[in-house]
Amino acid sequence: MRIGEAAKRSGMAAKTIRFYEEAGLIEPASRLDSGYRDFSPDDVRRLRFIHRARHLGFSLEEVSRLLSLWSDRERASADVKRLALEHAARVEAKMTELRSMRDAILHLAERCHGDDRPECPILDELAGKASAE
Repeated sequence: MRIGEAAKRSGMAAKTIRFYEEAGLIEPASRLDSGYRDFSPDDVRRLRFIHRARHLGFSLEEVSRLLSLWSDRERASADVKRLALEHAARVEAKMTELRSMRDAILHLAERCHGDDRPECPILDELAGKASAE
């Protein structure tokens, strides 16, 4: 099938498929006599796998490792679980960081009068005035 159909079946844009091909996550598709890429059902399964993994926030390197584990029938499921738990820990750390950012923004917003006056502690903080004074 051509790239448009592979994109439709995998839930990815054709441009994204070409990116993953260049990144080495999928083998370059075979070519038809016309020069168009020709994707197999196995290619589409691999693309769906990548799409789901990326949707869960796995990095390209992690997706590559997951793909290797997926294709290795001799793998230990403990290896897959370890990778998933490491990723979950990074997600948790990012969530903590994002909550801290949100709290700082809300604190600044509480200090801002939000009226017609030009003084704004949010802009002052961003400009470094609040900590310098």
